[in-house]
Amino acid sequence: MPGADNPSLEDDLTCDLAIVGGGFTGLWSALKARERWPDKNIVVLEADRCGNAASGRNGGFCAPSISHGAANAVARWPKEAETLVRLGHENLDGFQQDITDFGIDAEFERAGKLNVAATPWQVQGLKATQEVFARFGYDTQILQGADLHDKLNSPVYDTGLFEPNYALINPGKLVAGLRENCIDKGVELYEHSPVTALPKQGASIRLATDKARISARQIILATNAAVPLLKRLRAAIIPVFDYALVTEPLNADQLAAIGWEGRHGVADSGNQFHYSRKTADNRILWGGYDAIYHYGSDRDVALQDRPETFNRLAGTFRAALPALDGVQFSHAWGGIIDTSARTTFFVNTALDGQLAYAMGFTGQGVTASRFAALAMLDMLEGKQTERTTLSMIRRRPVPFPPEPLRSLAIRRAQRDLAWEDQTGNRSFYLRCLDRLGIGFDS
Repeated sequence: MPGADNPSLEDDLTCDLAIVGGGFTGLWSALKARERWPDKNIVVLEADRCGNAASGRNGGFCAPSISHGAANAVARWPKEAETLVRLGHENLDGFQQDITDFGIDAEFERAGKLNVAATPWQVQGLKATQEVFARFGYDTQILQGADLHDKLNSPVYDTGLFEPNYALINPGKLVAGLRENCIDKGVELYEHSPVTALPKQGASIRLATDKARISARQIILATNAAVPLLKRLRAAIIPVFDYALVTEPLNADQLAAIGWEGRHGVADSGNQFHYSRKTADNRILWGGYDAIYHYGSDRDVALQDRPETFNRLAGTFRAALPALDGVQFSHAWGGIIDTSARTTFFVNTALDGQLAYAMGFTGQGVTASRFAALAMLDMLEGKQTERTTLSMIRRRPVPFPPEPLRSLAIRRAQRDLAWEDQTGNRSFYLRCLDRLGIGFDS
């Protein structure tokens, strides 16, 4: 990302709103707070460089959903599914309008998404998904044969479902643009300033870094997959590592050989799924499949480099797109997903309503982070809005158990999900989790 790092916080200060975390959620919160409160003193505190964690390391898929898809809304919140689906589409519209208004050149493309299936049971899943879309009045297309090959020609996939209303973006450019707008609009932004504690004292909340103290009337916690500062939230999410490769730039003949001449994104239908999109210079990003949890919720930055996963991704890429067998990979990276047990984010307040938090985006935060920011600001204002009254927003997910049960439960779920991919059969264990509203996804 361009530009020098902002300085760290060296001196004590007092502010109206302090935002902990400089990724998508924190930066959207700062910009939207500035729109509501032009005269307030707003401070963002980032432990590293803005966007150096999940916000700059994701696949750049901009979903028209705040509920991890319409089918998930129907399954988990049937009474408010229609509202969730509508708000998700409105949020993507607002997201697009905002980045236009802010002048952010983030390579936004509303080019659609192709969901592909490799097995008969995955094909049935695509058809069921199409029925859910139709229920809410959204057109999608089932593609096979030549129609599918016009969007992706792969020996692995024989059926696709195309969603026209889906967008893609360069996440690094997006977070850089949000950061630049915050600075331009008078938000005080301090990088390399990790917050270590937040003791409440009187009418204000005291935030502590290793060098300074901040007194704030209100606080937003937007720390994603970092260890939550509020102890009550530490079992609500787990850090799951996700990985991606990017190829060298492809020429027109190479893209024609795989039928991928449009600008849409691609995702397959397995529980262990791949996601893929083209960059502005026609590289292919190929990510997903491995979702790695480390014992004790280990977040060590060294775990972002995992050669065995990069090799596995290279193998699945060449199997799916054999016409590109000789193509080399120019980049590889990993990042952490803040995974909740129900696969969707949640928002609420603490400390007598002076603090708001959002987390648990489970790999779907590029657009949902904007919605979460608006919901937190509504709550800090004490407003009851359509956003704040959603059950999905207000109810915290089932907490993850302590170790060693946590690791055992996750490994069992992953094993059974892989077995379902191979056989089409959902295990008794997974069906029990379904009934409890518990999932494991990314």
